[in-house]
Amino acid sequence: MHVDTDDGVLEITFDRPGVLNAITRETAVTLAETIEDASPEEYHAIVLSGEGDAFSAGGDVEAMAEEPVAPRAEYEEVEETFGRVVEAMLECPVPIVAKVNGDAVGAGLAIVALSDIAYAAEDATFSCAFVKVGLIPDTGGTFMLPEIVGLRTAKKLAFTGEFFDAERAADLDLVNEAVPADELEKRVTETVDRLGRRPTDVIGMMKQAMHENLGRRWDEALDYENMLQVQARATESHEEGVAAFLEGREPAFNEYDD
Repeated sequence: MHVDTDDGVLEITFDRPGVLNAITRETAVTLAETIEDASPEEYHAIVLSGEGDAFSAGGDVEAMAEEPVAPRAEYEEVEETFGRVVEAMLECPVPIVAKVNGDAVGAGLAIVALSDIAYAAEDATFSCAFVKVGLIPDTGGTFMLPEIVGLRTAKKLAFTGEFFDAERAADLDLVNEAVPADELEKRVTETVDRLGRRPTDVIGMMKQAMHENLGRRWDEALDYENMLQVQARATESHEEGVAAFLEGREPAFNEYDD
């Protein structure tokens, strides 16, 4: 993968087009580290995409075959690689946008599900393909996929490994929208620009609250929401937002050092 930064945007691109951007464990660690290091003080958005014709074919199956390990060591490997990606993406205070330029399979599909916002080219296809190599969905697939598409649909997608198109992905809310391939860049850029006009630190709190409150009782969720709202009211972003409202101007939330 390669990483670029531009005016408050961190762009991460899977860059192994010859193998449809299959992700090695080393790449997973690098991806996690890069996301972990991102802060609202530097970035207002992270964009994930793939080089060439695919977003990502998921985990590198050939590499898996070459590295058989004992079960305990395997657990630690998974936890420290693809498991670390899950933690990094869910805990990252900077919103993550998936630009699904091509096929998203296995862990590639799971990474789309972990993203906060996702757009897909209309000719992209998707598959929760783990079952085809005798694995269960990982990279958060067993809990994020049912959360997004519903339990019964998630079971069908996981049990069969069937391929489906971007329009179906949009219908299932796996992506926000399927757009013509030549409009994908424009749609992502519009969203990223809009995020740049919003308070990234407060968006991070929203994300934190939504993720922490998944599955909680409503009263526990409300307590957590109230706690974070108190924190939000103490931010400079809230102060700027109120001042801008009273002065009849657009708020200036995000400023980055050159």
